[in-house]
Amino acid sequence: MSSSLDIVAASRSELGQRKTNEDKVRICREGARWVAVLADGAGGHRGGAEASRRAVDALEAALCDEDAEFSAAALTAAVLAAHEDVQAAQDEAHGVARMHSTVVVLWIDLDRQSALWSHVGDSRLYRVRHGVAVALTSDDSVVQRMVDAGLITAAQAESHPQKNQLIAALGIEDGVEPHTVASPERLYEGDAFLLCSDGWWDALDEAGITASLARAAGPDDWLATMQEVIEALAAPRQDNFSAVAVWVRDPIESTRPMAMG
Repeated sequence: MSSSLDIVAASRSELGQRKTNEDKVRICREGARWVAVLADGAGGHRGGAEASRRAVDALEAALCDEDAEFSAAALTAAVLAAHEDVQAAQDEAHGVARMHSTVVVLWIDLDRQSALWSHVGDSRLYRVRHGVAVALTSDDSVVQRMVDAGLITAAQAESHPQKNQLIAALGIEDGVEPHTVASPERLYEGDAFLLCSDGWWDALDEAGITASLARAAGPDDWLATMQEVIEALAAPRQDNFSAVAVWVRDPIESTRPMAMG
C-alpha cells in the first residue's frame, strides 16, 4: 500500500557544561519503517555513554526492519531486550560504577500511517498537533510520582531538589516495565514529534515547544530555535541536552498555531 505521508527528521546532541556527552540519538529508516531513539546514560568511567549507546543500538537492530511485527508487544519486547543488553554490560565491567540509561523511542509505519512509542526513565516524547503540544510520556522519577500523588504541584516539581532522581532506567538491577502506548495511534499530516533528554526539556515548556515550531522552516530549524532558548539561559551546570524532531510530511502550515481554524 502506498502512503500519502512522509517523514522529515533531524537530531542534535550537545555537551552543555559537562566534560563528556552521555546522551545518544539515532534516526533510521527501512522502507516504510522509521525509528527515532534517544537515550540519556549515567554511570562511572564513561559507563553512561556505553549504556546509552547499547540502548540505541539494540532498539535500532530490533525495530529498523520492515519484517518486524509492528505492535505494542514487539516494541515492549525490544525495550526489554535493550534493558537486558545494558544489564549484561555490567557483568563485563568489573568494578565500574553501575551504568544505566533512560530511553524514549518512536516507531512509525508509514504504510499503516501509524505510530507506536515507549519509554523508561525521564527522557520525553512530545507531539504537537494543530498548534498544541502534549507530553505523550510521564517521567519515571521521584518528583513525578509526588505530582501524581498530589503531594506537590507540577510547578513545584520544576525546582524540587529530587527532580533528577529516577525510579526506573535501563540497566538497573531490578526489572523494568516499559511504558508503551497500548496500540498504534494514527498519524496525521502536520504532526510533529519531539524526543528529548531532561537537559533539553528542563528549559522548555509546552508553550515554548509550540512557539519554536511556529517559527521553524524545518525540523532542524525547530531544534536550532529551541537550542537557542536553552543556551540563552546559560545554566551554570547545564547537562548534556539532546533531541530528535520528527515531522509528518510538511507540518509547517498544518501545525503552526496560526494555521488553526
